Amino acid sequence: MNPQTILVTGGAGFIGSAMVRYLINNTDHTVLNIDKLTYAGNLESIKSVSDNPRYYFEKVDIINGDELERIFVEFQPDSIIHLAAESHVDRSIDGPANFLNTNIIGTYTILETLRKYLNNSGSVKKATVRMVHVSTDEVYGSLGKTGYFKETSPYRPNSPYSASKASADHLVRAWYHTFDLPVITTNCSNNYGPYQYPEKLIPVVILNALQGKPIPVYGKGDNVRDWLYVDDHVRGLITVLEKGEVGETYNIGGNAEMMNIEIVRRICSILDELIANPIIDKHENLITFVNDRPGHDKRYAINAARIQNELGWKPQESFDSGIHKTVKWYFNNLSWCDAVMKGKYNLERLGMFNKRERYLS
Repeated sequence: MNPQTILVTGGAGFIGSAMVRYLINNTDHTVLNIDKLTYAGNLESIKSVSDNPRYYFEKVDIINGDELERIFVEFQPDSIIHLAAESHVDRSIDGPANFLNTNIIGTYTILETLRKYLNNSGSVKKATVRMVHVSTDEVYGSLGKTGYFKETSPYRPNSPYSASKASADHLVRAWYHTFDLPVITTNCSNNYGPYQYPEKLIPVVILNALQGKPIPVYGKGDNVRDWLYVDDHVRGLITVLEKGEVGETYNIGGNAEMMNIEIVRRICSILDELIANPIIDKHENLITFVNDRPGHDKRYAINAARIQNELGWKPQESFDSGIHKTVKWYFNNLSWCDAVMKGKYNLERLGMFNKRERYLS
């Protein structure tokens, strides 16, 4: 792909910052990062590339149509990778409104801004501009003990978060069919890796274990997820941007299906190898089972055959290699974790702790 100007929404978040770092470090593209900088948006995550002359940042809420129009006119993006979203299931249960605003109204605003931009652009832009809308496997609901989500699986969202993402997916589909917008949708499995905000399962387990705190696990820990290393996901999204068919959907999965309790024990085992904890003999002894969250989907698993067969993408990291990289990154970057857990990123100040011990994936 020739050098482009790529607009990344939510580029200060977990997946977004990985996308920004990858594009700056591995391509010749110019990157415009727009992010509202909520609690999970952290510019420290892209500090390593922030001085690059091909990188630009605008603090913008994606529901602000006037600001989006200004940015599109000023920067003339060639591609859009739409990652901005409220993404935590537990937060959606206690406060759905933010999820509806960002995930549904925000996506609508981006679609409308793109439509106006293309209508006011020349024929060249109309022929080349693309938008990748990044969604989740949670829109498909919960699987039984067997089977996999496919691109044709029916939508059955079970949480306010997944319902808001499903709504956004339907908007993207409608704007393609009604307005001929050049959009592609992707649905991914659970992401993990460096720089993930410490509210999701893997970073919570790592940080609690390092501090000798109880490691909370919902229910029996037998909920199953398919895990995808974040850099593999980024490579998959870029592959879709470059090779995907407009109007289509591609599922991106890591082919790493595991129960939550297996994940927790694997992390504890790695930490046992890395560090001797003076508080306990084994980190696994910190595991504490807590009451399950409402509507907790039992199992997700992605069939990623389409993107592999049609576009040539497959994950480069096994779960074993990816989780070792992740644990070692957190172990070696506790200062980053400390920064996001204090000040304006302080979880207690933002009301993250309550009797249900929220913050698990």
